[in-house]
Amino acid sequence: MQFPSMLIGRYFTLAEFCTCSQTYQRYAAQIDPYPQNPQETIPALVALCEHILDPLVDEFGRDRIQLTYGFCSDDLRRFLERKDPETGRKNGRIYPPTDQHMGYERKRSGVYHCQKPGAACDFRGINIPSDRIVDWIVAQPLPFDSLYYYGRDRPLHISYGSQHKRAIWTFTPQGTPTRNGVEHWLQRLAEV
Repeated sequence: MQFPSMLIGRYFTLAEFCTCSQTYQRYAAQIDPYPQNPQETIPALVALCEHILDPLVDEFGRDRIQLTYGFCSDDLRRFLERKDPETGRKNGRIYPPTDQHMGYERKRSGVYHCQKPGAACDFRGINIPSDRIVDWIVAQPLPFDSLYYYGRDRPLHISYGSQHKRAIWTFTPQGTPTRNGVEHWLQRLAEV
């Protein structure tokens, strides 16, 4: 990739977006983290930043919004699906058909990995509870596709694409998506 230092939006570089995950950090020497379909994927990442991350940073400050998982290259996807040799657990949870982390990357067959157009990232607030960030997102309302709330002290997942569904999900202890516990945010979105 020729432009890892390029800004995508006002605050984040392509390199930050592509190398922020723990799995990448652990296996960096073995992973090409950059898009192989940059002509479609980079504009999707720019749109995610412009419509979602830039407003968040404007509100909370650049030093208080930290990416924890951004773009997922095909190399990174393969490492996320593997088990850690020390713990025996998968390196990460990923579901390319819908989670939008792979943007517009294509399989060898030419079909997109993700069935939903757009891009996604996970981020956390430094000394800001995640529920406070969701309150702010809902109050704007930002035009997101999906937001995954994992808990007050956990990162948030947010995606941006053409659908602007503004769907908010949380998860049961078994990892099943549910809307239990996020009804108050859904109600506020319905009122806007």
